[in-house]
Amino acid sequence: MAIKSMTGFGEGVASVDGIRVAVEISSVNRKQLDVNLSLPRSLVALDSRVQSLVRQEFSRGRISGVVRVETANGSGGTVKVDAQLATQYIEAIRKTAKKLKLSDDLGAETLTRLPGLVSVEQDKLDAGHVAGVLDAAMGKALNGLARMRAAEGKALEKDFRARLTLLDERMKQIKALSSHVVKGYREKLFQRMEEAGLEDLAADERMLKEVALFADRCDISEELTRLKSHLGQARKLLRSTEPVGRTFDFLCQELFREINTVGSKASEVEITRQVVEFKTELERIREQVQNVE
Repeated sequence: MAIKSMTGFGEGVASVDGIRVAVEISSVNRKQLDVNLSLPRSLVALDSRVQSLVRQEFSRGRISGVVRVETANGSGGTVKVDAQLATQYIEAIRKTAKKLKLSDDLGAETLTRLPGLVSVEQDKLDAGHVAGVLDAAMGKALNGLARMRAAEGKALEKDFRARLTLLDERMKQIKALSSHVVKGYREKLFQRMEEAGLEDLAADERMLKEVALFADRCDISEELTRLKSHLGQARKLLRSTEPVGRTFDFLCQELFREINTVGSKASEVEITRQVVEFKTELERIREQVQNVE
């Protein structure tokens, strides 16, 4: 299995010398690599380190998550209450309540809802001391994310192989049908001429040239050759150890271009039907490719 999905989730926890770091990380599909991990304010200096760790593992996808740091007492910060502001709130509220003849039902729970009264002051952490623990937690989270993306990729690969087989079958049917198009056209043309009493024109050079021009216009041998080549390249991509999402997407575009040309040249109803089914299956592949790294 080679291809990888861009969808996944991973988490990791590491503790050293009273410092506990927990990392949760997830990813979804995106054309480029976009990393957005939330760090405590006191550790923003480690953001470039986190970015580097992610970019070493992945090349595409929107990767987001959060890094939480706790000290030995299990806290990542200290709760602060602005007592002076609380006093001002209480005085103003009670004065207004008395004026409007309302009951004085102020309680501690009510105070916690007042804006700006309660805040959490994050503990000051030594970025250098946390770096090693962060690396360990990030490593576990990234490994978990990579495993899930690989498992998703395995399911995608199975689906791709089945659908590429269907495209092969459609292409073979189109090829088989195309070999009878010119013969059928020639027979119908001469039949109409006979019905019109123009049998003598059947061997006329102009009629033969008309048949030759038709054969040239509806010849799809080059398109079928390129379709076969593109499908072979798609299967080769499934065995690649490198990220193939962009290349696979480009191949889908080329397959669409070739099958559209086949459809525009086709003069046989059954060929047109096969072209429509080919494009329908190809569109399903293209949608899935958008989630391949």
